[in-house]
Amino acid sequence: MIVDVVGEVVYWRGPAPFYFVRVPEAESAQIKQISSMVTYGWGCLPCKGLVGDTEFTTALFPRDGLYMVPLKVAVRKAEGVGEEGEMVAVRLEFELKGVG
Repeated sequence: MIVDVVGEVVYWRGPAPFYFVRVPEAESAQIKQISSMVTYGWGCLPCKGLVGDTEFTTALFPRDGLYMVPLKVAVRKAEGVGEEGEMVAVRLEFELKGVG
């Protein structure tokens, strides 16, 4: 399953600072519908991502009823995106377990 997202970049200042793209409500609801066929536990959902021409693997994190896409440093640098507050387009591809 493929979900195209345009979301805001947020910066998390926790013990390991990281940038995320916040998946909007409608797309988060769509992803939640398939979450049981994707998750490997803790609510994290593995997927492939595409920003511009840069492909990467990641896992979405649930947060406040939405999903967050970790935006890797290599992706941010390669595509020149990812400043806090910026809107970024991300294509997410999920491999559904048990679906041929």
